[in-house]
Amino acid sequence: MKRILLTLALTDLATAAMAAGAPALPTTQAPAGAKAYIISPADGATVGPEVTVRFGLKGMGVAPAGVAKEHTGHHHLLVDVKDLPAAGQPIPADAQHIHFGGGQTQTTLKLAPGTHTLQLELGDANHVPFEPAVVSKKITIHVK
Repeated sequence: MKRILLTLALTDLATAAMAAGAPALPTTQAPAGAKAYIISPADGATVGPEVTVRFGLKGMGVAPAGVAKEHTGHHHLLVDVKDLPAAGQPIPADAQHIHFGGGQTQTTLKLAPGTHTLQLELGDANHVPFEPAVVSKKITIHVK
């Protein structure tokens, strides 16, 4: 009986720790004036189901993930994401948070017909957003 109660208590502690969130990782400072932007497509554009998205960056350089070089990072494309990823946490890697850890500056997406939003966020060598966040304006595109 004591073993069961101890197990339940440990499970409750683990659940509470997960609910509190993981501890924040160190953040990398972004230089003043750094800005990410989407070169194309244009905001409001109507595109086909395959669309090439070109990334822009001002005031910083692009380096692959894992390369810790001052004032560099790599792009993450946020597709239909309402809220930016949490500060101090690695940007998730899923269908809505697409990582370009090789230092890529463009991609071709296959999107379902309808309206979609696109936004860029620059991550440091460890995929953690910069402080302050280096993000593009969110654009809306219409896929026919």
